[in-house]
Amino acid sequence: MLNIHKLSISFQGDYLFQDISFRLLQGDKVGLIGKNGAGKSTLLKILAGEVEFDSGQLASEKELKIGFLKQDIDFEYGKTILEETYQAFTEIKAIESKIHDVNDQLAERTDYDSKTYHDLMVDLNELQHQYEMLGGYNYKGETEKILQGLGFKRNEFDKLTDTFSGGWRMRIELAKLLLQGNDILLLDEPTNHLDIESIIWLENFLKNYQGAVVIVSHDKMFLDKVTNRTIEISLGRIYDYNKPYSKYLILRDEIRQQQLASQKNQQKQIEQTEKLIDKFRAKASKASMAQSLIKKLDRIERIEVDADDNSVMRITFPVSVQPGKVVLEMNDISKQYDELQVLDHVDLMIERSSKIAFVGQNGQGKSTLAKIMVGEIEHGGELKYGHNVQIGYFAQNQVDYLDGNKTVLDTMIDAANEKNRVKVRDILGAFLFSGEDVDKYVKVLSGGERNRLALAKLLLQPFNVLIMDEPTNHLDIQSKNVLKEALKRFDGTLILVSHDRDFLQGLTNTVYEFKDRQIKEYLGDIEFFLEQRSLQNLREAEKKTVLKETTIKKSNKQSYEDQKKLKSLQNKLSKTEAQISELENELKAIDLQLEINYDETAKDPGFFNSYQEKKDELKNLMDNWAKIAGRIEDIN
Repeated sequence: MLNIHKLSISFQGDYLFQDISFRLLQGDKVGLIGKNGAGKSTLLKILAGEVEFDSGQLASEKELKIGFLKQDIDFEYGKTILEETYQAFTEIKAIESKIHDVNDQLAERTDYDSKTYHDLMVDLNELQHQYEMLGGYNYKGETEKILQGLGFKRNEFDKLTDTFSGGWRMRIELAKLLLQGNDILLLDEPTNHLDIESIIWLENFLKNYQGAVVIVSHDKMFLDKVTNRTIEISLGRIYDYNKPYSKYLILRDEIRQQQLASQKNQQKQIEQTEKLIDKFRAKASKASMAQSLIKKLDRIERIEVDADDNSVMRITFPVSVQPGKVVLEMNDISKQYDELQVLDHVDLMIERSSKIAFVGQNGQGKSTLAKIMVGEIEHGGELKYGHNVQIGYFAQNQVDYLDGNKTVLDTMIDAANEKNRVKVRDILGAFLFSGEDVDKYVKVLSGGERNRLALAKLLLQPFNVLIMDEPTNHLDIQSKNVLKEALKRFDGTLILVSHDRDFLQGLTNTVYEFKDRQIKEYLGDIEFFLEQRSLQNLREAEKKTVLKETTIKKSNKQSYEDQKKLKSLQNKLSKTEAQISELENELKAIDLQLEINYDETAKDPGFFNSYQEKKDELKNLMDNWAKIAGRIEDIN
């Protein structure tokens, strides 16, 4: 499908990657991994044709369709969910517009016998044929089906996209990609801002996807469930194995150990040969043997060991002072945005050293409650802090909390106090900001670098309660592992808003699910929560089955009058469907006749009136069919 050969790209003289080659085949599910700044997003942009490369070749099959889901999605303001999703059908929408224009022209004209009118009719026929071939009569139904599958309710279709959170907008973009029927999907951190249910849905969708997929993700569990191949970018090279992420790590480590053992054996042989050369050089009779050994040594292909980028963050979150037993108490907490009620009379008490996860669908109030806890937004109800409580807060959207016009160093110095200002450079070094990195402006930092800076900034303030909203977004897998270990060692109270199942595993012991403006407590870790939710879903499914069976039984006991009405309506529906089919065939025959011999057909003065009457009749039949179907549904 796509062939990448000796591809290279550099920035300001330094190669991001050089001479990399690989092929993408149908059915490949590739996890593209590497540290922040390794070039993963850049490679996706090159594959999507959005960024030019310095050298190499990119060859693809003819008419290959590539869909690209970026980290940051730009929506035009003022579009509804349906209008935005319809953007997937650019060709259909263009033909739809042309058909509308031609119909407008035909409606204004009365010169039915003219060549111009005839040409318009021919154009209309051709456009309608193209429209049908592209699925123009089905795309609206397909769109609604996909949106409902992604969790949108029918009554939300006409709401503006800018009223939805980032996770829901991501679903709209996924719907567009699904509807486009692409051959290759390029997904840059698709699980960022998606809730756990949506991530599980996306896993199932991608597993069944027929084309090729390339995913940049730092979600280990997601990669393991979806991918069958891993490509790692490290220090400008790539490592490509037909294994999902966790199996790839094991395999790559085994290969590296083999390389080290082979290199060690080779080095011993080289040292022995060099000793012989030195020994034979001293004797004239052995000089030819020494020369022969030197030539042999020159011909040896030295074994190289794959280089590893082992630079990682060094994090420790110290507890400032010991707080009281209860750190936070919330009574009757409510929050409303305009007409949208997010939280409604929520009660919650958090004790010292609790390890809590907030989970649930996007827009259910997790981040809102976190912001209420840190006093960032107004709310209804009562919030009380315990004795000696000091809160550290890591916000989900670091762009809003960091000044893009400041350098990394200035950001830290401005946040420091007299006591810790001297430690700023040491802290930045621990978070992989060294040398010239500290003079970079925040606005040019990648998402992962901004997260690291925000984490570094946290260490400049004292806290014993740490509230973190999606801290793993944009962090590479190694950085996530380091952060997780640091949080395990943290002795204070921890509240995590996260959808990263792997990150949450073993980190929290209580889960609060946000749903329908309320919260529900699960006394266990994320695995326990997921197990309980699966059981609940099964119980709900069983209830629905029982309800369905009950409904069937009730329908069997319908009154004689209802059964009589139903039979009559079903007969009418069948009859109407037959009439619609017959009339559609008649109109197709007339359209064909017009196309073949327009002049002869149009001679009949009553032809166009008759033609229009048939069209009107078809419309009336369609309307009638919808009414009958609706009445049948009401009785059922």
